[in-house]
Amino acid sequence: MKPTLLVLAAGMGSRYGGLKQMDGLGPNGETIIDYSIYDAVQAGFGKVVYIVREYFREQFEEVVKQKYANVKCVDGEPLQFQFVVQELNKIPARFTLNPERQKPWGTAHAVLMAKDVIKEPFAVINGDDYYGKESFRILGEWLRAHEDSKGVYSIVGFELDNTLSESGGVSRGICSYDADQHLTLVEEHHNIMTEADGVVRGDNSVTGEHVELDGKSLCSMNMWGFTPDYFEKSAEIFESFLEANINELKKEYYIPFAVDTMVKAGDKCDVLSTPSRWFGVTFKEDRPGVVAKFQEFADKGVYPTPLYKK
Repeated sequence: MKPTLLVLAAGMGSRYGGLKQMDGLGPNGETIIDYSIYDAVQAGFGKVVYIVREYFREQFEEVVKQKYANVKCVDGEPLQFQFVVQELNKIPARFTLNPERQKPWGTAHAVLMAKDVIKEPFAVINGDDYYGKESFRILGEWLRAHEDSKGVYSIVGFELDNTLSESGGVSRGICSYDADQHLTLVEEHHNIMTEADGVVRGDNSVTGEHVELDGKSLCSMNMWGFTPDYFEKSAEIFESFLEANINELKKEYYIPFAVDTMVKAGDKCDVLSTPSRWFGVTFKEDRPGVVAKFQEFADKGVYPTPLYKK
């Protein structure tokens, strides 16, 4: 069984100021998604599903088909691709969309858009985040081991120190888990940074307190592992969410909320720890550092350059 990689690529990246999913950051114009797909293929994934917006789907699809035309899976089969659209009006028919709403319905809604094209265990990642080779290997192994499982999911936890930006404070969901490494809570903190005294601190989103944080704490970078039964459960939770929020203009249906609801109903979510260092382009100021990092990878032979041969 080859798991599928679901890439959340519908966001515009307002803080970054452009369509960062298409931004060439590698030595030969490679995007962050290019590196994620390379790592996923090496880890045994067999299909990539992109969640996109309708207005850039055609351009995105054309670029993808040209770039990955010759990519083979570890078993020699061609890598498969599919494209699924996330739009505001893709909600159950019994609901009427508020015409004033402009904000997307969130990451868990985006994942639901792929329910008709994914029938195997799958990973979910952000299109603008670099997760590292080890993270894909760890998650790929978990997905293959849970081919016939139901009611169990996973999250790849990154050490907080390995996810901070030098360009400003960031928001991170800090994971809590029990003795069996099962997720019990993802608690959002904002404005996290290493302060002048060398201590990592951030604002707890629930209490509002400015608190000290353990740099070794595992946090969510939106890298999840799901089995196909997730879709049916998430669809039910989304209906309940809409019943309460259909007229809201900004409320979003996020993956941590969906998983938390499932866990409270008796499902399990394994917390997988990765040694990889995350990086991304949260701010425009992050871009030069990311470009330098990919150049370093090329210089050290961590990745081939160019990443994909035409």
